[in-house]
Amino acid sequence: MTASPDLEQLAEIELQEEEEEDEEQQRSVPDAPPAPPDPSHPFYDVAQHGIIQVSGDDNYGRKLIVFSSCRLPPSHQLNHRRLLEYLKFTLDQYVEMDYILVYFHHGLRSSNKPSVKWLREAYGEFDRKYKKNLKTLYVVHPTSFIRMLWNIFRPVLSHKFGKKLMYVNYLAELREHLNYEQLFIPADVLRHDEKLRATQKGGASPSVKTPPPRPPLPTQQFGVSLQYIREKNKGAVIPPVMSQTVTYLKQKGLRTEGIFRRSAQVQIIKDVQKLYNLGKPVDFELYRNVHVPAVILKTFLRDLPEPVLTFRVYNQVQEMLGVGSSLRVTRCKQIVEGLPEHNFIVLKYLMSFLHTVSQESIINKMSASNLACVFGVNLVWPRHGSISLSALTPINIFTELLVEHFHTVFGSRCPPAQVTP
Repeated sequence: MTASPDLEQLAEIELQEEEEEDEEQQRSVPDAPPAPPDPSHPFYDVAQHGIIQVSGDDNYGRKLIVFSSCRLPPSHQLNHRRLLEYLKFTLDQYVEMDYILVYFHHGLRSSNKPSVKWLREAYGEFDRKYKKNLKTLYVVHPTSFIRMLWNIFRPVLSHKFGKKLMYVNYLAELREHLNYEQLFIPADVLRHDEKLRATQKGGASPSVKTPPPRPPLPTQQFGVSLQYIREKNKGAVIPPVMSQTVTYLKQKGLRTEGIFRRSAQVQIIKDVQKLYNLGKPVDFELYRNVHVPAVILKTFLRDLPEPVLTFRVYNQVQEMLGVGSSLRVTRCKQIVEGLPEHNFIVLKYLMSFLHTVSQESIINKMSASNLACVFGVNLVWPRHGSISLSALTPINIFTELLVEHFHTVFGSRCPPAQVTP
């Protein structure tokens, strides 16, 4: 096998060639990273650069974790050992559930690249618990350097891991797989993608073929507002998707370990969504997999044009860290009671169910905290842009309080009795 110094030299040559081809892009001013984490963060020295972000879920309920090479500072300014520890620290919060990695390669330079030796050690440290639930690794804007690394690592990569790798040449391709609007994409990566598309056909910028929007079907359930669903379903307060999945999961899923952490077969989820949107009956018994309705419930919430908690609440949730611990439940109650009546009823219905799930946590391993990690980003998100890693903490805290202190938070403002699951 080629000696390590030779590999390092080859990597250096490859990166220098790519930098020479991209001099104009290299001179562009990088965008500012997301809001920095609290200085007390155990990995503040690494986290402040915004290299790693958690961007909600993909289209099938799997957590999205983003690594942006353009955020890497020069190597002398970053301890790569700390970077590895921070990556593991982040993944440790999600590896018990199915997750997706998105790697933005653009911006890796000879000045900021980790060594090939470091990459080998990093792969060796990611044991089975990290690799088992990784469903896909999207490598965005791959270059000859990436393909060279792939050939170097091929002998030590497992066959299963190799099948999880997917090259993505243009950002538009991600729309087929991910909730693109909530994906954290650095401005440098966006500019680079525009440049690639502009030169794709001899300098002419290709038009992105987007089908014209069509009005939703009267039976539509996914991707339409709560109000639309209510109007088209004879005034039903709880959307049929929610009532049917919750009812089934209460009967079959409360004692399932890791419920809401697992994904389901993508084609099955598409088929179920289609049935709902066409107004056809769905029998979850046919799928013999309790994770199907669990994923459908999360997907329904994530596909709402406006989150259940509304856009207006996002900033209020972000301010939770500034509220004293003893006052947080009261503050949650105030925020929730300020919701429109319909949103309040739907949220109460969902939280009542999740509270019930948490009561079985000794068996299903889904405590209020674990449920918050899964559902938080599906209940509230900003009107524009994505959720940064630092913004996840107050969202998860808020959601955990809703689940754990359900009776206190929702106790006084009573919706109709028939909506309690």
